[in-house]
Amino acid sequence: MIPTALQAKFAFVLALLAPVSLVPACLGQEQANGRALGVVETLDAASRQITLKTGAGEIAVTVDAKAKLLRVSPGATDLSKATTIEFTDITAGDRVRARGRASADQKSLVALEIVVISQSDIAGKQAAERADWDRRGVTGIVTEVTADSVTVNMRAVEGIKPLVITPAPNAVVRRYTPDSVKFADAKASKLSEIRKGDQVRARGDKTADGGQMTAEEIVSGQFKMIAGLVLSVDAQENLVRINNIETKKPMTVRISADSTVKKLPPQLAQGIAARLHGVAAGSPGGGRGDLQSMIDRTPAIKVADLMAGDAVIVSSVSGVNSDQVTAIMLLAGVEPILTKPGTREMSLGDWNMVSGDLGGIE
Repeated sequence: MIPTALQAKFAFVLALLAPVSLVPACLGQEQANGRALGVVETLDAASRQITLKTGAGEIAVTVDAKAKLLRVSPGATDLSKATTIEFTDITAGDRVRARGRASADQKSLVALEIVVISQSDIAGKQAAERADWDRRGVTGIVTEVTADSVTVNMRAVEGIKPLVITPAPNAVVRRYTPDSVKFADAKASKLSEIRKGDQVRARGDKTADGGQMTAEEIVSGQFKMIAGLVLSVDAQENLVRINNIETKKPMTVRISADSTVKKLPPQLAQGIAARLHGVAAGSPGGGRGDLQSMIDRTPAIKVADLMAGDAVIVSSVSGVNSDQVTAIMLLAGVEPILTKPGTREMSLGDWNMVSGDLGGIE
């Protein structure tokens, strides 16, 4: 079993690279009778038709000539501040809720109302929220849960320091499900569902001494970390077969549309390894940063770019099948990180939270 401390080092920061869900509450359910919510794939202005990609598949939407077309901002809770738009203002990539008369098979709909969140607004909102997570976000392993707070272990200059997180009155509390790696699928949750050993990321304001936080958002989950050597790659099926270096058993890693596959540049991997193993080294990435921001800046690669023998670290939600997981992130180029100094042996090792946490790498 992979130590909890090692999960803290990689799992949660990898899991939370995906953007937060920005679907406004006013858009309602994803798909119901007479309503469809999805992303615009194609448009035909002449016929006023839109193809939406929803969670249930594609749906053809014909916009009635008398339909009301509105635009709202990401995160809006109602239509009070919506602005009226024209059909030509809708573009591919926009998120749309169509409401009207659905066909019997639910594959087409004549829309009497269209509510749009533009792709550019979503991108801007995501960038702003990511910046705020970087500025006011914390990540840690839960050590205690009470009726109105959770305590996590955080890395400070002087070592490990506890942080008591108390949700604000209107705080959003969510939790990953065992069967999905999509952040958008994280379910509404309660503080009471968080357990000791869980990974928690929270965003909010801390007290001057850094010992307490009033959180606006709390996301928790039970994640697993797997290190292995690639045995084979099926690029067509997006499957990677690895040999788990801890259990010495083969297993299958499924790469979904929501998974991220990246490869650390050698210099960055060496720099991270030096810090993790307590060896003096120069800057691994240039400038100050943490593991999440450094990985975030690393370009994505394709499954086909992986080769047999490559060492990888995989983060996934903890499911019921130990022989197959769906990756939140598969990170290659990690040989220096996994290799014990002075040996050829690869392992997630005996790192504890102090030596394993990157803290601020300069």
